[in-house]
Amino acid sequence: MNSLAVRIVRIVGLVAPTMGMLFLLAAPLRAQDAPALFKSKCAACHGPDGSGNVPMGKTLGVTDLKADAVQKQTDAQLTDSITNGKGAKMPAYKGKLTDDQIKGLVGFIRDLAKK
Repeated sequence: MNSLAVRIVRIVGLVAPTMGMLFLLAAPLRAQDAPALFKSKCAACHGPDGSGNVPMGKTLGVTDLKADAVQKQTDAQLTDSITNGKGAKMPAYKGKLTDDQIKGLVGFIRDLAKK
């Protein structure tokens, strides 16, 4: 192998594992951001515990996110509700949140039922 090819193989050999580690580290960070994101985007209406037992939630008649009706929805259905909104009450977050952030919120909503 010529020296350029050897250098390229060495660089790829060093960069690929590093990128893999960054990817592994980034995934948990997104999951950890979900509670903060929920607090900033959702808790005003859904309450910090998802119950909707806050003044705005009571006014809007929001559904308790821990309720069976919500928890029985598929991840795709929850993702759709967050992405596109729901009726006149639930705003759409398409273009405001990334797909990863929405996925994190869906996971957070699932975790609410476990508390």
